[in-house]
Amino acid sequence: MMSISRLFGAAFLCLGVIAQTAAAQDGHKTLGLTSFFANDGIGDGIVKFPSDGANDRWRSAGVGVHAVRGESWSGSLPMLPFEIIEYRFRLEVMAPDNLRRPDSDDRLFAGSLWAGAHTHLAWRGFEVTAGADLVITGEQSGVRRLQANIYDWLGESEVNVEDHQVDDGIYLHGTGELAKTLAIGWGELRPFFEVQAGVENLLRVGADLTVGGLGQGGLRIREPITGQRIASISTIADGGWSFLAGADVAFVARSIFLPESRGYTVEPMRYRLRAGANYGFANRNLFYGLTYMSEEFSAQTEGQFLGTISLMRRF
Repeated sequence: MMSISRLFGAAFLCLGVIAQTAAAQDGHKTLGLTSFFANDGIGDGIVKFPSDGANDRWRSAGVGVHAVRGESWSGSLPMLPFEIIEYRFRLEVMAPDNLRRPDSDDRLFAGSLWAGAHTHLAWRGFEVTAGADLVITGEQSGVRRLQANIYDWLGESEVNVEDHQVDDGIYLHGTGELAKTLAIGWGELRPFFEVQAGVENLLRVGADLTVGGLGQGGLRIREPITGQRIASISTIADGGWSFLAGADVAFVARSIFLPESRGYTVEPMRYRLRAGANYGFANRNLFYGLTYMSEEFSAQTEGQFLGTISLMRRF
């Protein structure tokens, strides 16, 4: 399992400072700050148990901070773009099953750094999220060296993937989502359609279900790896519980993380099934969710489970 609890805390602190500094230039104030940690160790490691060796592989880990800023929050999305802006900063690790002696057919090690801005607005009864991220990949990102140093410090197995990783690159990655929240007797159903282009080109359709009053009148954002809907703005009255579930399917055309030039065949369809629980207390909001993610390339032997933990602070 990827034991990076210290990295988790340090990265959140550093990224939080960056988010606050960068966003301070737009004249808005911070309405919510959400940190998240996604990892197979708190997914596969719980479902399959560490003895299976089913940890630290494929979609291995991600850590990030999302800062939502605007002049104010009225309880609903604004009609104009850029009145509410979500600034995203994250680090992600994708890895082969064996970090010491990776199989030539297994996926490449892919460390990446992401930084971007996304606006949230209402349009003709729909909820719209649109924006772009700058993505740095490969050895230049420093992610492989960081992971190797952490493993060495913890006395865990050697990381030997320097010759089995994605190429250096700098990409612009765009994401757009169109959704509709439908009130039902015991919660909300939110079907959505998403398009992504850049490091991965895909179309995705799905839906999310929320049961419970926690989060109503606030703003949830989508954790980019698993698709979990996590709190980003909450109201002063928020407290108690809500439960979330969701599913989606993506139609994938291309991925720089699985390059055809190096013999990889991308699975044309990906599935995600997820569930989680959200607890609100004081000015904070804590979430844990579990997501099943299907195979992403032809040589991947099975799907995997990722866990997501997020903590939101209201300002």
